[in-house]
Amino acid sequence: MKGTAHAVRSGDWWAVDVPEVDGLFTQARRLDQIPAMVADAGELLTDIPAAEFEVTLDYELDPAARREIEEVKQLNAAAQRAVDEASCQSRAVVHDLRQRGLSVREIGVMLGITPSRVSQLGKGKATG
Repeated sequence: MKGTAHAVRSGDWWAVDVPEVDGLFTQARRLDQIPAMVADAGELLTDIPAAEFEVTLDYELDPAARREIEEVKQLNAAAQRAVDEASCQSRAVVHDLRQRGLSVREIGVMLGITPSRVSQLGKGKATG
């Protein structure tokens, strides 16, 4: 069963309701606890096993904070893409330099990474 847990901060707790299940209200101290709390409460109210509950979390927060959170998520995603690209290019460069007969230590000095990292990159599939 799918449900959306609407969470609102109330003192030190999050008050939670799930409109898809009549009477499903619960609370949790932390956001990460909400899906399990909802699944457990849902099982009691519907006889559907907790493991079958798919909970989407929606929490109330002011618009400025939501924008800041979204900005951070976008920056983190961009950073991860850059890391993935750098790793892919590093594998290709390591492969090329090894083909040219350079040692792992020499490549490490050139790329500013440890010899063991060069070895790790050399084991990956060379692309790029």
